[in-house]
Amino acid sequence: MNNSTFASLARNGLWQDNPALVQLLGLCPLLAVSNSVVNAVGLGLATLLVMTGSSLVVSALRPYIPDAVRTPAFVLIIAIFATCADLVMRAYTFELYQILGIFVPLIVANCIILARAENFASKNPVAASTLDGLMMGLGFALVLLVVGALREAFGNGTLFAGMDMLLGPAAADWEIRIMNGGLLLLLLPPGAFLVVGFLIALKNVVDKQLAQRAPPPASVVKGSKRVRTTGIID
Repeated sequence: MNNSTFASLARNGLWQDNPALVQLLGLCPLLAVSNSVVNAVGLGLATLLVMTGSSLVVSALRPYIPDAVRTPAFVLIIAIFATCADLVMRAYTFELYQILGIFVPLIVANCIILARAENFASKNPVAASTLDGLMMGLGFALVLLVVGALREAFGNGTLFAGMDMLLGPAAADWEIRIMNGGLLLLLLPPGAFLVVGFLIALKNVVDKQLAQRAPPPASVVKGSKRVRTTGIID
């Protein structure tokens, strides 16, 4: 895998084809648990690990999986990694696991992961598929983080509250008080729609500005062209 392929996969996952802002996949967990940074980071990391691992295994096993059972096999692979993430969170971050609830085991049904397994990992080498899964998962996790930070900051007036549930006692003093109180609407489900809609609109504006700054494509002159040849033709 060369540098151009690496840059293209990274750019697609993080910006151009971001699963949350462009493909609009995985919106259920994105909207449901993104009312704080700790919730967003917890679910984002779990999704990232499942997506990267399942893309790697799907690509490695693709020559041995018959087309007739391809989708069930992909779901089974994803379910294995989702179960591992569920058990790890239950063992080490049980309090956060209880807050996230059903959305951790439901990672297996996240359409982002199955879509990348079907559309990319099943058709490309292991290295490229693993990088694609990593970048797509990272793009989704970063959107989760931004949405969680905005909703917590303007809805609750804090940042990084409860990070000790994910990182242990060392993160107990990470909470930052921005203001007293906040806009309750942002902590409710309609607030999640507003924040995600704002981010989608912001991305569209940035893309439009970048497109306007890009150099215009070289013009092609239509019609017949006069060609002069030299030399002797036998």
